[in-house]
Amino acid sequence: MTENAPARELQVFLVSPDADLRDMLEGLSLPFEARWHFFDSPGAAVDRLLNAPPDLLLVDGPDGGDAPALDGRRLVEMVKGENVYRSTPVILVLDPEALDLGPDWTRVQADDFLLRQPGLPVPGAPGAGLPGLAALPLDPVEAAARIALTVARARRTQDTNPLTLLPGNTSIMQAVQARIDARELFALGYADLDHFKAFNDKYGFARGDEVLRMAARLLVNTVRQAAEATGFVGHVGGDDFVFAVPAAVARPVCERFIAAFDAIVPGFYDADDRARGAIASRDRGGNPCTFPLMAVSIAVVVNHDAKLVHYGEASSIASELKKRAKATPGSSYVLDRRRT
Repeated sequence: MTENAPARELQVFLVSPDADLRDMLEGLSLPFEARWHFFDSPGAAVDRLLNAPPDLLLVDGPDGGDAPALDGRRLVEMVKGENVYRSTPVILVLDPEALDLGPDWTRVQADDFLLRQPGLPVPGAPGAGLPGLAALPLDPVEAAARIALTVARARRTQDTNPLTLLPGNTSIMQAVQARIDARELFALGYADLDHFKAFNDKYGFARGDEVLRMAARLLVNTVRQAAEATGFVGHVGGDDFVFAVPAAVARPVCERFIAAFDAIVPGFYDADDRARGAIASRDRGGNPCTFPLMAVSIAVVVNHDAKLVHYGEASSIASELKKRAKATPGSSYVLDRRRT
């Protein structure tokens, strides 16, 4: 299974009265298991859509086939207009002339479209496409590719941290597990910002978000410079980040990231706090307390001798290492030196 392939059977809805279209799509070779559900018209699909939304919705319309009064685009707008369902990926099936109707495509809420090709020959059928012989409504190779890309794109978007646009937990686990399964000698770094909550409490979430975006950019740039395409950076959430790099560059990545962070972060504080090197705030119990300027603590787990078996094991080791890193004042990192 590829890194982006869904592990479960996906529920796919097709809204179309076209039996040939149904047969062709159901017979596509897709990189995931799909259970197709067919509806003759948009009206027939509404209740199922709103009560049990699919993983993917294909809609024939607005002018494809014999679509009824509730056309495809209106159905899409209905689904995408609901906050709970708006993340459902949608593909429109259109006649070529529908592209010339002059709509503002920036307002069309579908994620992709497929164009009908009347008379497209059936592969391997001599004379197909002539009157009285079978013809495919879509190019099956293109249809399969665009459906697969739409599903993969939707999964990436749903797993992207909205603040930093970095991959989230599902992508992090997949990326790390792929390296473990390949028995790579890699380093997995867990970085979080010390005293971030105190900063947020005093300066507010808007300025705190700027700090998180800054940290994300620094980490991405540092990993890219050291590991190029072999590196990976993810955002677990809050002030927690993860990176994976070849073991040989783990130490310079940590050192460069810490140096850049420590040089930039004081600029987020007001002048008096910056000069004092601390801010007055309250601890988790609500008691007055003085907090140092933000720092970064990094725990690095190294897959020596392919000792790791699964992602959870790496996370457990990192939790212990992070305690040691946080025990050191200021920014610091701890490398796991244990071997099998």
